[in-house]
Amino acid sequence: MRIGIDAHAIGSQTAGNETYIKNLIEALAAIDVENEYVLFFTRPEVAESWRGRFRNFRASLVRPHTRYLRIPFSLPWAVWRTEVDLLHVQYVAPPICPRPIVATIHDLSFEHLPQMYTPRERWLFKLAVGYTARRAARILTVSEYSARDILATYRVPPERVVVTPEGVSALFTPVRDPARLQAVRQRYGIAREYILSVGSLQPRKNLVRLIQAYVNVRRRDDELDHQLVIVGKKGWLYQDIFRAARQSPFVKDIIFTGYVPEEDLPALYSGATIFVYPSLFEGFGLPVLEAMACGVPVLTSNSSSLPEIVGEAAILVDPYDERAIEAALQRAVWDAELRRELSERGLRRAQQFSWKRTAELTLRAYEDVVRSWTKSKRTTSPQAVSVSR
Repeated sequence: MRIGIDAHAIGSQTAGNETYIKNLIEALAAIDVENEYVLFFTRPEVAESWRGRFRNFRASLVRPHTRYLRIPFSLPWAVWRTEVDLLHVQYVAPPICPRPIVATIHDLSFEHLPQMYTPRERWLFKLAVGYTARRAARILTVSEYSARDILATYRVPPERVVVTPEGVSALFTPVRDPARLQAVRQRYGIAREYILSVGSLQPRKNLVRLIQAYVNVRRRDDELDHQLVIVGKKGWLYQDIFRAARQSPFVKDIIFTGYVPEEDLPALYSGATIFVYPSLFEGFGLPVLEAMACGVPVLTSNSSSLPEIVGEAAILVDPYDERAIEAALQRAVWDAELRRELSERGLRRAQQFSWKRTAELTLRAYEDVVRSWTKSKRTTSPQAVSVSR
């Protein structure tokens, strides 16, 4: 097989999408030396950095990189030119493509929380993702929750939806070295013990409620002086997040780091007192898995896919209940035995997820699609028709 993968997210600093495709490609390279892969990049420097990295992988530059031209024109042209057997995309496929599509759809938050998106983004997602889901030969998704949601929302045949849970990179392990922990604190202006949250700055991550819960705990508990460290690149509709921090009496203790390179994340996770991820909707919630792998206690939402991912290894709260977040936060900060237990459970839970398994399931889906495509071409070819007669 010759497999085409849309890798435009690599180098985009788009958090989950970039992490997913980068780790999937590396895991596929580790398990598959037989098939050929063509990686479609949009940034010349990124394409160059991947060129020659793996023997059976080659980088192809697709320009222009704006999605309004790349998706309908440049990408299908690249697919035809490189003669791949299928194209793997995330969320949105070209409306016309000369080869079958495998699409990874992580979640349908835009369907359930439309108010969390700009009108243009909401319209584009609903139209393009719905179309992609209905025409893709296989839909890969990252949790059983998302699989059920896709089936219910788009009414696609169940055999076309495949669950391929995400993994956790070997990079994410507990960091115990005091010098390394101190270095990352200094790099991001962290002066004291801290509560950590990681994710792009957008309404779905529920950061306004987290900030308000943090403020209320600080107001009520004079002895608690932890800082709140929020890691993530600006997404969209983030103005309310910064406004909540500015209006807080503890504004100097709320740190926005912006985008953080992956190599700094394990130390940031490991140094935190607790990791808080009160997202309103997730298809998987990769930062939660990374935090557990680093041994930090986790507090997260009791909704969407998150209970499925954490099992019994986290404190679960209603993400819409600010007081519940507040109470759980205060309890976790002061209860050392609870944190120790959650840390141990989290480490065990994280071991159940691997990118190798993600790659194995994905490769199996590729094989099924190409086998079906090849069979359908044979049965519809003029030669096949004449023989059957």
